[in-house]
Amino acid sequence: GAPKAITAAAHKLARIFYRLWTSGDAYTDPGIDAYEQQYRDRMLKNLKKKAQALGLKLIPISTPNECVS
Repeated sequence: GAPKAITAAAHKLARIFYRLWTSGDAYTDPGIDAYEQQYRDRMLKNLKKKAQALGLKLIPISTPNECVS
């Protein structure tokens, strides 16, 4: 619920602050693209795990640029 989310967010900020405080480095925001890639990777990993549990295998589809006619 909400209390766990607040605690998790505070813990993440505390870890960032501590790393910056101890190392003396400047903070660099990884940007939204990095977070979206992490989310995609995590979703794909979970989907593969679920497919394997059902005895299935995921095969990526080719994009139109990869098709040769």
